[in-house]
Amino acid sequence: MPGLGNSLSLRRGLTFATGLVECLCFAGAVFGWASLVFILKTEGYFSSRCVNTTGVNATQVLDCSGQDEQFSLVFTIASFMNNFLTLPNGFLFDWFGTTVARLFGIFLYTMGTLMVAFSTAASSNLLFPALSVLSAGGILFLITNMQVGNLFGSHRSTIITLYNGAFDSSSALFLVIKLLHESGVSLRSSFLFLSACSIIHLLRTFFLMPRHHIPYPLPDDYTYGMTCGKSKTLSLETNGNAPTATEELHLNKNVTVQQEKSFRECLMSRFFVLQLLWLSIMQLRHYLFIGTLNPMLQRLTAGEPSLVSQYINAFAITQLCGVLCAPWNGLIMDRHKGKPRAAGESEQEADLRASVLSLFLTALQCLLFSICASIPYLPLQYLTFILQVLNRSFLYGGNAAFISVA
Repeated sequence: MPGLGNSLSLRRGLTFATGLVECLCFAGAVFGWASLVFILKTEGYFSSRCVNTTGVNATQVLDCSGQDEQFSLVFTIASFMNNFLTLPNGFLFDWFGTTVARLFGIFLYTMGTLMVAFSTAASSNLLFPALSVLSAGGILFLITNMQVGNLFGSHRSTIITLYNGAFDSSSALFLVIKLLHESGVSLRSSFLFLSACSIIHLLRTFFLMPRHHIPYPLPDDYTYGMTCGKSKTLSLETNGNAPTATEELHLNKNVTVQQEKSFRECLMSRFFVLQLLWLSIMQLRHYLFIGTLNPMLQRLTAGEPSLVSQYINAFAITQLCGVLCAPWNGLIMDRHKGKPRAAGESEQEADLRASVLSLFLTALQCLLFSICASIPYLPLQYLTFILQVLNRSFLYGGNAAFISVA
């Protein structure tokens, strides 16, 4: 029916667009930590860690290295929780579906924004749980949105990498809060507004997202979300895989059994172990850079506040480019779609072969980024920021697309 087809296309378009906004404006906000630290310092958070020391010529100098250590510790714990909770979040998503996972993510994100909103310099330690739950809630937004790529067939990897790029770019949210703070908008008002936006997340959860999962390959008559009338809804657990399973059964009765792997087999596979090692090393490099950016800029600028602010703003602005960089990686991974495969080559094997160039470019970018970051020359940090956002976009988007293939 043309009317039903147009309605499904409109809903899928809205799901994609609102998911992109959600990832771009909320999901990875915690990685804009450098901009938020600048505000928190002016508000006096952890200022009790600053002590007077005797400098050159017996002058009194305020040493705030203890304050910087506390801020670094907040980000370290938040980034650890972001990764540590990914596994249980994945189980939650697999076992209970999209709606339950998103409701839990919205709860965590709202709790985090409220805790920051009502924290003060006297209750600085509230930042530790606040940033941790904010980080965990944001990653659930990303996890539940990546399946939207299944709605777009041959552009699946491009959509997944685009969402991951938007996740990277959302770190610029704290830059917006920093600029608003400099214009007179209080930190509390900004974070209360973020808390109120949870209403939008709830509406999207019920009307523009599936209750369980979006299957792949996608059945022709697949629908999802709440509707005002009656509709035929398919899910992954019911009819979603039936056509594919039937076709495979006619070709080879054993193929489905051969492709089914236990969780333990996946965990011990060569692909998983090597990909985990590859991701962990590069992710650690990025976390180290973000967590120590403020102290590094303080050192390179000799503590000049205006210069530190200028470079933090430049870093945050480059993060916005993540959403523009990530699709390049998706296009690299999707470049073989629609082309004839080699004789005897399966679609999965073709996808894996196409990902080799992506993995190589990502590793090369990380090497160049690390070299630039290790050179103590202030103007060079502009290039470092560009390489960092490019590499981070390729890293997370490419990793998600590779996992969906492998």
